[in-house]
Amino acid sequence: MQITVNGTSETIDACTIAEFLAEKGLIGDGVVVEYNYQIVKREKWPIVRLQESDNLEVLSFVGGG
Repeated sequence: MQITVNGTSETIDACTIAEFLAEKGLIGDGVVVEYNYQIVKREKWPIVRLQESDNLEVLSFVGGG
């Protein structure tokens, strides 16, 4: 299936946001997901099913000095 991730078109096999993030190694406390222009709470990630032409923005916060 073809979706847009952070402005770039990607072909993915994942069915849910949680599966997509796990495939990318992005499951962690500092991750925020916007799905079709709406912030999705972490507890909804396993429920929200990705569909053709969806838009994901994935932000990962990193601390440092």
